[in-house]
Amino acid sequence: MPARRSSDPTRRAALVATAVAVPVVVVLLVLIRLLGPGSGDDGPGDGPVADVSGATPSQRDDSPVQVDTPEITPEADAACPALMSQLPLEVAGETSRRVDSDSPYVYAWGDPASVLVCGVPAIDLAPDALVVTITGLPWFVDTSVPDVITWTTLDRSVAVQITLPASSDSALVTALGPTIAGAVPAR
Repeated sequence: MPARRSSDPTRRAALVATAVAVPVVVVLLVLIRLLGPGSGDDGPGDGPVADVSGATPSQRDDSPVQVDTPEITPEADAACPALMSQLPLEVAGETSRRVDSDSPYVYAWGDPASVLVCGVPAIDLAPDALVVTITGLPWFVDTSVPDVITWTTLDRSVAVQITLPASSDSALVTALGPTIAGAVPAR
């Protein structure tokens, strides 16, 4: 008994598409082989493989970031190791950097460097101080130095400070806020 043909329109459309696509692909491959790169009198592989042009990207500064830090307090020794163990190798598109510091509670990312220091002294705020809350953490924002913006937590058992290049935004502070809040207890 002869095989019965399916009247499924989807199956029929797939068969037609395959019947058209296969010969088209074969013709394209033959044309590329005949007319494409390496089709001249040169032997195979004699011509250039690719034309690469444009400016060479600048090298990233891999030297250690020099960071002056305050004396390590017993409070910092109690709270900061938990934070340091949770900091990411990459944050807000910036990769970590080596740090040269007297404190083990310093971390840096990017070039120019964004630097986090755990265990800085608490800040006495002036009544008109700029305080911003991001991801539930209150931060004092110091813009008094022209090249940097310094963010310092206000409600943690030890203060955490992040210093950013003035040209950057608060993405790093926003990204690290939940990690800081989870690792360093509130006062």
